[in-house]
Amino acid sequence: MKKPMPLLYACAILTLFTLYAAQPIQPLFKEQFALSDFQAVIFTTVIMLPLSVAPILYGYILENFPLKRMLRTSLFLLGALEIGFAFSDSYAMLIGIRAAQGLLIPAALTSIMSYVSVSASAADMQRALGNYVGVTIAGGFLGRFLSGISAELFGWRLFFLLIGVGLVGLSFFLAKIGDEGKSSFGKPSGREIADILRVRHNALICAAILCVFFVFQGLLNFLPFEIRNIDASTGGGKTGLLYTGYIVGIVTALNATRIIRFFGGESRAMIAGMLIYIAGLQIFHIRSFAVMFLAMFVFCLGMFMAHALAAGYINKLAGERKRITNGLYLSFYYAGGTLGTFLPGIFYHHWGWHAFVTLLTFVLLLALGFVALLARGVKKAADGG
Repeated sequence: MKKPMPLLYACAILTLFTLYAAQPIQPLFKEQFALSDFQAVIFTTVIMLPLSVAPILYGYILENFPLKRMLRTSLFLLGALEIGFAFSDSYAMLIGIRAAQGLLIPAALTSIMSYVSVSASAADMQRALGNYVGVTIAGGFLGRFLSGISAELFGWRLFFLLIGVGLVGLSFFLAKIGDEGKSSFGKPSGREIADILRVRHNALICAAILCVFFVFQGLLNFLPFEIRNIDASTGGGKTGLLYTGYIVGIVTALNATRIIRFFGGESRAMIAGMLIYIAGLQIFHIRSFAVMFLAMFVFCLGMFMAHALAAGYINKLAGERKRITNGLYLSFYYAGGTLGTFLPGIFYHHWGWHAFVTLLTFVLLLALGFVALLARGVKKAADGG
């Protein structure tokens, strides 16, 4: 198969479905299995946790694993576990399956990205990777959106069953693609990690992105519960519709260069993104589905501006240590997301929605401070200071 891109993009979408499909229907799991709020949100936490350590640890685990075998095996096992998830009636079994899938998702996504990079020509590389980023954003949105609609129309199990069957089917179709060598996981030493984080702009960007994704996952993980509190009759379809604002991320990711040019530099564009992000978050204080639906577009625009620009900027400044620097960036990104899936719930449970949004605002102000320090350092360097 000369151009496996559509197949690889389909693999990425279904893998993201696996990661995020449970998020909008966590209130449904809470009701069906008589769970606490904490037990319900753990469905997202356990599957995301391995993503925060994968870029650092998986290079040692999967050093000699052929890329094609790793991709096919991870997708097949993901699919088989997803089918098992669809038929499980035990909370312990459901959580166990999600945890096992969390160990497989980093291997699948890294394999897919590696294949995309080696399957594209040098001239087509940037477009192929840009398309991949757009595909992953689409997968994050569609996984949440379709899961909510399917749960309301057919019950929650059918969508997970279809994902599982799709992943297993794709693992067999992948037999037709070529074997492109080993995985692209790096193997950074502790000294290399410390050296990278001693560089001021690396540390500031990583700290900022941890805060950025903490807030993003925090809001998205607890918003379905608040929507249900506002109107107990709200179904999964309506909740899934809330994530429509997510699609602005595709436009943002594909226009990062234009955004930088418009604001006159990466750090200034990141500050603008953070301000939009903070403004969008404040709208969520208004407890109305219609208002929150519109707020999501502003919120996601700011988040994806900050994320896309930070990822590109740290990559631009990485020099010869690009792979390890990118791995650290992803580790901080997903570590923030993992913490955001449950820690803000303490505020939400004890002090309510407005205290929860205020906490997230404080974290974003902290991120804005990191970005402002970054911009100050860049300006000082440009002035020769």
